[in-house]
Amino acid sequence: MSGKNFYDYIIVGSGIAGLFTALLAKDAGNVLVITKSDLNECNTRYAQGGIAAPIGRHDSPELHFQDTIAAGGGLSNPEAVRILVNEATESVAQLIQLGVPFDTLDGEIALTKEAAHTVPRILHAGGDATGAHIETTLSRQVRLSRTKILEYCLATKIILNDGNVSGLEVLDTRTGSVEEFECRFLILATGGAGRLYKYTTNSEVATGDGVVLAYHAGAEVVDMEFFQFHPTALRLPGVLPFLISEAVRGEGGILKNVEGSQFMTDYHPEAELAPRDIVARSIVAEMKKTGSDRVFLDVTCLSPQLITTRFPNIYSFCLQHGLDITKGLIPVAPAAHYMMGGVKTNNWGETSVPGLFAAGETACTGVHGANRLASNSLLETTVFARRIVQKTRELKHSNNSETLPTSNNIVSLPLREKAASNSSPSISGLQSLMWNNVGILRSAQSMEEAAITLTAWEKLLKGIKSDRSSYDLYNLVITGRIMAEAALRRQESRGAHFRNDYPESSQAWERHIVFRKDF
Repeated sequence: MSGKNFYDYIIVGSGIAGLFTALLAKDAGNVLVITKSDLNECNTRYAQGGIAAPIGRHDSPELHFQDTIAAGGGLSNPEAVRILVNEATESVAQLIQLGVPFDTLDGEIALTKEAAHTVPRILHAGGDATGAHIETTLSRQVRLSRTKILEYCLATKIILNDGNVSGLEVLDTRTGSVEEFECRFLILATGGAGRLYKYTTNSEVATGDGVVLAYHAGAEVVDMEFFQFHPTALRLPGVLPFLISEAVRGEGGILKNVEGSQFMTDYHPEAELAPRDIVARSIVAEMKKTGSDRVFLDVTCLSPQLITTRFPNIYSFCLQHGLDITKGLIPVAPAAHYMMGGVKTNNWGETSVPGLFAAGETACTGVHGANRLASNSLLETTVFARRIVQKTRELKHSNNSETLPTSNNIVSLPLREKAASNSSPSISGLQSLMWNNVGILRSAQSMEEAAITLTAWEKLLKGIKSDRSSYDLYNLVITGRIMAEAALRRQESRGAHFRNDYPESSQAWERHIVFRKDF
């Protein structure tokens, strides 16, 4: 393969996963980064909490391992988690070398504590602007490098040759022109699918693109029933949900209901520092009990100086909307936040399609299991991006394509040939459907209704994809359908997946649900 449209690496996505991989890969071959919006528009820039790493004096990889396994609800891959915690320090060092300005205290990197971590191990930058600092730093470095960047271009199809990745079909969303690019390695780093939900902390680009691209290419998709809802997003009339970092509770913020009562001690011994899924469901229960659409986060017990220096973005955003959080309570409610499932990868980022890799939220490395430990996502991205580039260097020299073992118990999406809907597909309709039927609390009836509607919408949308908005909607419908069908199959509650009709965990379900397209 050769020519002006051939690249050793094509990377789809420009969050931390795509940019960090691009910076590592540039010395191993020529790189093309494709992103459907501006290079800086991604979920990474909105990440407030930080990046977890066992670098503190009272911390260790073993402690970090234990916390991650405990959060994962029995479904984390221990080998992948070992890799995560053992390679964390090197990944953080690389970010520092690239120029990420982590906050320091008395000459040492400052560390904070978040829910379900036994010790402080969260590095942050600019207080609560970690994601923005990482994104700005990496995007600047990529622009300064010789990396080719195509902005406002949407990946629409993975091109295969004898089952191996050979290239990518790309739509220029500004001109409508379609172009094909050849590559040796294709890395999907398109982020998650938070736009599936009515209330979300995610960027508008998070529409499940990577999952759908990989699924249509025959790759395995796993753990899609596990979607994390962040317990605390700002809930103000006319204001889009804005993340109120878990670190706010880590620093001592208290949750209160609309009647002014602290309630988390009624639900879990760790109270505000309980795992995210428990805090989110507790807030939902408290809202139902009080007949309100919100609870409050009280940080007035903290010093104003701590609030304004540790959480400058949150303080500033709330102040812009008439709320001084040093004096008043923060109205909050849960919102869709992070996709634990995704394109199934091994410990080197390889998928079941030779030449196809996945990184970041698009990938399911097995680290998070049923419930992501706070701030492990940015770390996971950097650790496994490094491993992807390492593996591709080996493959370039060996000239052999590897095929991963096929997973056990692979399932296909049911045909649902009689599926019908009284409504036409739309983003707003989809978001309400997923929020109400496949949200924080689930049941067989609600999820089956969603699955039937999504199947009908998929049929209506086939063949009419022509611009970014139509592709976004189509990708969200497919992603939502896989999620709904996976959640229907898992007849138990585990981690972020909670069913009213199966409220307990079952040992029989201590396994993964893997989907693959039935061609």
